[in-house]
Amino acid sequence: MTQPETRVERSILVVAHALRHDTVVAAERVVGALRAAGARPVLAADDRDALAAVRPSLADVTTLGEVPVADIELAIVLGGDGTILRAAELVRDGTAPVLGINMGHVGFLAEIERDDMDDAVRRVIARDYDVEERLALQVRVKDSADAVVYETWALNEATVEKASRERMLEVVMEIDGRPLSTFGCDGIVVSTPTGSTAYNFSAGGPVIWPTVQAIAVVPLSAHALFAKPLVVGPDHAVAIELLQRTADGGILWCDGRRSHDLPPGARVVVRRSERPVRLARLHPAAFTDRLVRKFQLPVTGWRGPATAPGDQP
Repeated sequence: MTQPETRVERSILVVAHALRHDTVVAAERVVGALRAAGARPVLAADDRDALAAVRPSLADVTTLGEVPVADIELAIVLGGDGTILRAAELVRDGTAPVLGINMGHVGFLAEIERDDMDDAVRRVIARDYDVEERLALQVRVKDSADAVVYETWALNEATVEKASRERMLEVVMEIDGRPLSTFGCDGIVVSTPTGSTAYNFSAGGPVIWPTVQAIAVVPLSAHALFAKPLVVGPDHAVAIELLQRTADGGILWCDGRRSHDLPPGARVVVRRSERPVRLARLHPAAFTDRLVRKFQLPVTGWRGPATAPGDQP
């Protein structure tokens, strides 16, 4: 006798900015659409509590933990870049790609705007999307005895900053085990191409196309002649060591979400992570168009073709 085929329920993580009314309403709508399509919506436990306080219908949604992160097929994110970074953190131990629906302002990491939310859910259910892998950073902190005391990762950037407003950081920067320069500064940003339009951009670093495998290093307010932005290959290791005369120490920030105190003598080593971050894409398009759209750049007078080769009209 043939046994009936076991139906595996698809689990889709929904990540929303719970402090904004529009994202709470959107989360309820997405959860309803996923259920109607036969998929299982999943929320992080903290998100469910916060969302259910406003929308009680969300109180019975399955939570991450009840469903292992390895079983999450995709994460739908309702919010801005900060919420997308949080979603990437939630699914870091799995393989789920992240699909950002912009509910904020710039939303540079988001794939679509809120008006296309229903179509996005439909395409997720149909598995009608591409997955793009983005370079991420492995970040390790070592003590003065060269022992690893902290380890994390970053999608946008790892930043070493001064702990005291009144004093500069005194650092020595190293590339691939060779010293490059010693100087005082407010900090150093080590950025991925994805993060090149974030803190790196504000600090005067270069915009790097996502297809370029590279790491940018940008000193902040450095007191040195040779302290300009650098771009190194993805297989190079960047190390920043706090000199002992940096009495107040510093702080490591990764994606503005995870931090670690750095005493004098601490050493931060940044290199490419073996595990990229996966982003879901619905509309393959030129990165140039994204820059123009998100930053509202003027292109009046351009006489080129309406679409770039390979782009969708």
